[in-house]
Amino acid sequence: MDFRDRVFLSVAENLSFSKAAEEMFISQPAVTKHIKELESRLKSTLFERKGNRIYLTKAGKLNYEYLKKIKHQYEELEFELGRLNDTFKGTLRIGASSTISQYVIPEALASFYKKYPKIDLHLLSGNSYEIQQKLINEQIDIALIEGSSSMQELQYSDFMPDEIVVVTGSNSVYSKRKQIAISDLANIPLVLRERGSGTLEVIKKSLLENKVDFEDLNIVIHLGSTEAIKNFLTDFNGAALVSEKSISKEVELKQIVKINVPKLKIDRKFRIALRKGNPTYSAQLFINFLNAHNF
Repeated sequence: MDFRDRVFLSVAENLSFSKAAEEMFISQPAVTKHIKELESRLKSTLFERKGNRIYLTKAGKLNYEYLKKIKHQYEELEFELGRLNDTFKGTLRIGASSTISQYVIPEALASFYKKYPKIDLHLLSGNSYEIQQKLINEQIDIALIEGSSSMQELQYSDFMPDEIVVVTGSNSVYSKRKQIAISDLANIPLVLRERGSGTLEVIKKSLLENKVDFEDLNIVIHLGSTEAIKNFLTDFNGAALVSEKSISKEVELKQIVKINVPKLKIDRKFRIALRKGNPTYSAQLFINFLNAHNF
């Protein structure tokens, strides 16, 4: 692809000249120059400014849609040529929910890179809703998400099990209680993940099945990551519900204590999401690798 086209795609996806400059490793004036040259070549204005923000014009949106397809075709061509030479070249853009990106996928990505070093890997993190939106908008090739909700534009498959557990900090008054009843969750101060996260969605569904109204919980705060929740527990007389995959280190160091809640078992599956239709070859290669990987 022409370098100016790549600069345009970066500006269009970030809606920011400064972020595009950082992403493309060039100066902001250079980004502006490339966009002006492209607009001159196409005889169209591609961006318009409203206040401090920029937006794609109709011509910009049209150019973006076509260039995205062309970029994907180049990536597929590169990968297919790599297959012919047994080098597997290409690009793979992975989006993963926070829990998966922090605690599940890094080691698998390292193993994948070791096996296919010429595939250019990119990992984006966010909550499950955000990651699925990026997949629909073709900003990523594959999404690894939590939760059971589905979007009509996507297709899903499971790739590994997980469990949400009740935990508290080792200094909390609740750390001495080895067991609580489900009904106790309505009284204990709680810190939970933010709205839109797959973890929160699974918690809500499971509590409803156990006839516990989510709105009756004593939620002190919603935080945007599991790491933030774990740090919050350090000096918090309350509890949290988090992925068991995220606390193995802290439990071993006795910084966090698991609390048993009989009759409350919050099982879930981590899932792969793809746009409907055939996935890219690099995405399918990664799916096959995940399904065979020993987590």
